[in-house]
Amino acid sequence: MTFIPPHDRFVADNTEPERWAFLCHGILGSRRNWRSYARRLVQRVPDLGVISLDLRNHGDSGPVDGPHTLAACAADLGALSTHLDIAPTVLIGHSFGGKVVLRRAQDLPDGLEQVWVLDSRPEAIPAREVAQSDVNQVIAALSELPRGFSHRQDVIPALTGRGFSRTLARWMTTNLRKAPSGSWVWRFQLDAVVDMIADYYRTDLRDVLTTPVPDLAVHVVRAARSDRWPAHILDWFDALPAGAPGRLHLLEDSDHWVHVDNPDGLLEMMDHEL
Repeated sequence: MTFIPPHDRFVADNTEPERWAFLCHGILGSRRNWRSYARRLVQRVPDLGVISLDLRNHGDSGPVDGPHTLAACAADLGALSTHLDIAPTVLIGHSFGGKVVLRRAQDLPDGLEQVWVLDSRPEAIPAREVAQSDVNQVIAALSELPRGFSHRQDVIPALTGRGFSRTLARWMTTNLRKAPSGSWVWRFQLDAVVDMIADYYRTDLRDVLTTPVPDLAVHVVRAARSDRWPAHILDWFDALPAGAPGRLHLLEDSDHWVHVDNPDGLLEMMDHEL
């Protein structure tokens, strides 16, 4: 059975938009994390509608058959496009979702004009970085925790006691739902998430930024305070030839959570290009 990602529609003042964007969250997140930003974006760019979706194994999607890869996620976007009879002109993805939209762009879907990759590097990530990554450390900690909690707030001491920040621990409480049994369980499928993030790390999608495609621009946004951008990839962006679709933007006053840290700056940046 074809998987259709759960999704929300956002339009300005109940108007029928001329263009549509698909918006993808990051690993361990859900479309709920982007509701406020999506509402503000369509008010700022009223001819653009936004479809915010839950990636496979996240949010309200429930368990999905594998393989759990970027290619499978990209195919899910294609299935949603067919289901809604909408060919998005814009794809937006944060973190893991950034590589999802790059992988979808690699298929050259009809009508695509812009891709926005928010604080996500396009290349394969070296093993030494993977071992030290915050995401891997969080996933490893989650695998040691119970699969259910009596109270939502029980997650906070469970994670801060393992050395994670209170900010991250509080954010993780938003990714819990109440099961019929009464316990609080994760909105994501942890075993499948392990496969998804592994594919994210090993996949190189730089060709999407270097291969000229008529009328396609790939906007990569680097958060100024993000620690995910070593010098070698910045040098790679600097060396992109004229005519390449890839463009690197710097979002000031922001850590990795660009839609929370500096939503005004990100809205202004996107409005200028959209």
